[in-house]
Amino acid sequence: MTTETNTPAPARARTYEVRTYGCQMNAHDSERISGLLESAGYVRANPDEVPDVVVFNTCAVRENADNRLYGNLGHLRPVKQAHPGMQIAVGGCLAQKDRGEIVKRAPWVDVVFGTHNINSLPVLLERARHNREAQVELLESLEVFPSTLPARRESTYSGWVSISVGCNNTCTFCIVPALRGRERDRRPGDVLAEVRALVAEGVLEVTLLGQNVNSYGVEFGDRYAFGKLLRACGEIEGLERVRFTSPHPRDFTDDVIAAMAETPNVCHQLHMPLQSGSDAILRAMRRSYRAERYLKIIEKVRAAMPDAAITTDIIVGFPGETEADFEATLDVVREARFAGAFTFQYSKRPGTPAAEMDGQVPKEVVQERYDRLVATVEEIAWAENRKLVGSTVEVLVAVGEGRKDQATGRMSGRARDGRLVHFQGDPAQIRPGDIVQTVVTYAAPHHLNADGPVLHHRRTRAGDLYEQPRARGVLLGMPKVGAPS
Repeated sequence: MTTETNTPAPARARTYEVRTYGCQMNAHDSERISGLLESAGYVRANPDEVPDVVVFNTCAVRENADNRLYGNLGHLRPVKQAHPGMQIAVGGCLAQKDRGEIVKRAPWVDVVFGTHNINSLPVLLERARHNREAQVELLESLEVFPSTLPARRESTYSGWVSISVGCNNTCTFCIVPALRGRERDRRPGDVLAEVRALVAEGVLEVTLLGQNVNSYGVEFGDRYAFGKLLRACGEIEGLERVRFTSPHPRDFTDDVIAAMAETPNVCHQLHMPLQSGSDAILRAMRRSYRAERYLKIIEKVRAAMPDAAITTDIIVGFPGETEADFEATLDVVREARFAGAFTFQYSKRPGTPAAEMDGQVPKEVVQERYDRLVATVEEIAWAENRKLVGSTVEVLVAVGEGRKDQATGRMSGRARDGRLVHFQGDPAQIRPGDIVQTVVTYAAPHHLNADGPVLHHRRTRAGDLYEQPRARGVLLGMPKVGAPS
């Protein structure tokens, strides 16, 4: 005699989607958000399904960030109404800034969390479901350093490593210090333990992150800590490329230039924000350096690394900017010979000193100057890229980098200096994460083409991992750290 039992089917795992706006720090935080959710039993939603949880990880640097968030929340309202049980969470810098205002403007939002308590998200989601009311939790200081949380990395071959969070500067245009707090530095041993863990997972390239990455060490009193950290990364076997972003000109010391030049796996790439070439505007911005100091750093970098690709950030139309101030910026751009620049029209941010300054520049003037700046930057970048035609470049093959032409077999990746390279390759043989060498045949302002044959192809463990199921979402739990600093 047999007895049949009716066992309930296992509950379906709730699905999630994270939408990220802003800088590399936000992208890194989103990997942590995904890792936390997966550790709590959630699974990533497929592109063609409506997720049970949508998380917005927001930026507050630009004015359009507000419009973009509330516009997207408005679009999700009818979707949520049609899918009972769906939850919406808002985190990041804009959440820290707007706080409870978010649920007032969009009462269908379930959770609001800040930059200091990412780790609370799974609990807040569950509490919102149980209590059937919005949960708003924003801390004023860091609760858990984000890099101690699990991460769902989006790449098998490249990873971000946060060495500090927060900022001690008081730039008059920037709201970030008020939202992320004062600088907090991780101990060098903890940073290196994370890098080693990434390399053990197959990562070939790491990017060290900080609001002002080269002020690293201020919290534990070592002004040379960043250069030492770069050199220590050079001793990690299997780590092929080290990058960092973004340094502040005020803290850029000669020992960092020496470490870049003398450590083989540190890439000859420098992204150093200029913001303006006018000393008067830099003073109004509270940028604590002047154009001459900035150009002197570039001169030293190029003396030590003639092949270095240098990029920057520039703001056009800061309050009080005259035509002479703008021309001073163009003069620095022409002298610096940037390989590229992120250019921005000044955006008034409530809560910053610049928002209350006299001399707000008319929009049409800002637009005209912006157009001239972009044209100058692109002209110089194109000329600098043309110098590389005929040279051999080493490319770390990437996924989703720029345009790809399937008909011609064109693939993409990054050269050691950070430039985007499109090359002719066989996707059946060459995988994201592999390394190829090829010759540059054509230059454009924003990329290089290599239309000849691949000279050398090296298969890597990162490429092997990319081919495995879920390889593009590698869940990495951080090791117990505390190595000697």
